[in-house]
Amino acid sequence: MQRLKPVAKPSKQRKMIYQAPSHIRNKLFSAPLSPSLRKSHGVRSLPVRSGDTVRIMRGDSKGFEGKVTRVDRRKYRIYVEGLTREKVDGTTIFVPIHPSKVMITKLNLDDKWRKKILERRKKTERKKPEIVEEKPPTEEIEEIKEVVPKKEKKKPKRRKKKRKVTEKPAKAEAKEEKTKKTRRKRKTKKKTEKETEKTEKTKPKTRRKTRKKAEGGT
Repeated sequence: MQRLKPVAKPSKQRKMIYQAPSHIRNKLFSAPLSPSLRKSHGVRSLPVRSGDTVRIMRGDSKGFEGKVTRVDRRKYRIYVEGLTREKVDGTTIFVPIHPSKVMITKLNLDDKWRKKILERRKKTERKKPEIVEEKPPTEEIEEIKEVVPKKEKKKPKRRKKKRKVTEKPAKAEAKEEKTKKTRRKRKTKKKTEKETEKTEKTKPKTRRKTRKKAEGGT
């Protein structure tokens, strides 16, 4: 069985309606049932068929009730008995009506297949879960607050800051003297190293005299 995919683009939706196959066109002919029929059959809507009595709910002929004589699936229109108009020639024509502008007041149950459809639709609508009205989140929070008792907030304990123990003046002076001595020693070492480097550079280079060996003789 062919299924049509849902489409968001309106031009494609129109195209699918005009090119729809017969089994989908039948679904598009569905109209709401009257409140009395809803209670008795337990169904909200059914596709309109020839032989059903119908009440027009919108348009110029609003409130008119009559039997459906013909259903035109090609043009998506219904023709009701007694609803006619005269042409310029003087001939009378049935006024075409869209099935969405109509409410079914009496069903034609001569067809056994339609009775089976009604039974099937009853079962499906009974199985549908009832929609529970959700409360807004603010109301739910207030109800929870009323049920749950408020807990007393405990004050956070403050941590005691550790005080820095100041050293005695005698010890501090001794430390300063030590650091000064170490600095002096380092400076003296650096000076001596520099002086030795300078002296090595300034010393004249002495060349060793190489004795030449006399060839053959003393």
